[in-house]
Amino acid sequence: MPPKRKILSSFVAFDVTYTDGTRSSNRRVPYTELSGLDGDDPAKTFIEAQDRDIGAASGRPRAPIKSISRTPQRAQPKD
Repeated sequence: MPPKRKILSSFVAFDVTYTDGTRSSNRRVPYTELSGLDGDDPAKTFIEAQDRDIGAASGRPRAPIKSISRTPQRAQPKD
């Protein structure tokens, strides 16, 4: 049986915690935004920009971001 191929995604998922205690899971950030030496810091900037756009459209701005972390990947089932 040939080995299974890994699926390469063009996005990285992040879990975001806001200062008001709310949480947003699986926020997608393009992989190209994270290709520098800054690690995951550009993801926070990208998500803050998304939040500003969403807040402007809805009229309800989001609270400031307290922390971000990469969403843990699901374990692949072994056949």
